[in-house]
Amino acid sequence: MHITHRKQRFTGKCVRQSIAGDEGSALKWTRVCRRWKQLVKDQRLWRAVDLSTWKRVTSRVLWVLLRQYLGHGLRLLRLRGLLLSARAGVFLSESWLRSLGSKCPRLRRLCLIHTDLRALPSCRLLPLSLQVLELHFCEVPAGFFSEGDGIETLVLDSVPSFSDQHLRSLSAWRGLTRLELRDLIRVTVAGLKSCVPPGSHTLARLTHLELETCSRTQMVALGLGEGWPGLERLSLGGKEVGPGLLSLGRLQDLRSLRLRTCRLTQMMVLRSCRCLTRLQLLEFIEVEFVEDEARSDETDRPPASDDDPAPSLRHALRSMLPVCVTHFTRCTRTVNKD
Repeated sequence: MHITHRKQRFTGKCVRQSIAGDEGSALKWTRVCRRWKQLVKDQRLWRAVDLSTWKRVTSRVLWVLLRQYLGHGLRLLRLRGLLLSARAGVFLSESWLRSLGSKCPRLRRLCLIHTDLRALPSCRLLPLSLQVLELHFCEVPAGFFSEGDGIETLVLDSVPSFSDQHLRSLSAWRGLTRLELRDLIRVTVAGLKSCVPPGSHTLARLTHLELETCSRTQMVALGLGEGWPGLERLSLGGKEVGPGLLSLGRLQDLRSLRLRTCRLTQMMVLRSCRCLTRLQLLEFIEVEFVEDEARSDETDRPPASDDDPAPSLRHALRSMLPVCVTHFTRCTRTVNKD
């Protein structure tokens, strides 16, 4: 019987759902026929496994997955832990992580959500093949980031225990080139400054940095005022973008700048980008441009519209940075009448 690729994907999805709900029911798929048994074991079905939407995944389910299904085909794994669950117990054990590394030598990306990692001494237990590690709403111990040579991209989103000490320990990661920090309440301006190269304990290999926060009091981007040699791509988002723009003038190697979910004025943007002569891409995503009522009535200014909320800014940037491409996505314009 011929089975199309669409049916293969559907079967793989059904099997993964069965395992998440009840690992015993998943075995029934292998008893349909010999062809279905081969199909369930096909590693192409287990290339990207996302169990983050399933709340019944336990350590027992993880062991069943690893022993019977996951293997050399796995590239991406997303898991949701028990940090917010009423069920107690260890979710990711040292033995399971070691087995994951040996059975899945091609795993490149691991995404953990609501996972308590405080029982693990170090991220050295994670598979050595990892290139991308994402931690969303997780908890980590003090020395967790002491080693991590192979990881190139680290995403930390709402990790309450992550502090300046953790940030400085990332200097030992020889392969880290991209770092995304979102809503980390214990990371300070001084902590970011301590990681600015040159120096022996700095993030000298970092080329991409993303800072995003919803707190007005946490203006970590001000730490960029010391400059950052080698930093080529920067993304700033949230309420701290305005003050952080004042620190961009010394980022002489910057090629790409993304500003998102913030309020800005045209003068603020022009003053900040004036010295960024090597900038090639400037993106505004969901930015609210604020201007005074008197300036909005000037006759020589091009009219704004929903499709182009900041035409005068676009024209000024084109003149100031002729080699830079500017994009506006879902941006709005507000006239200040005060």
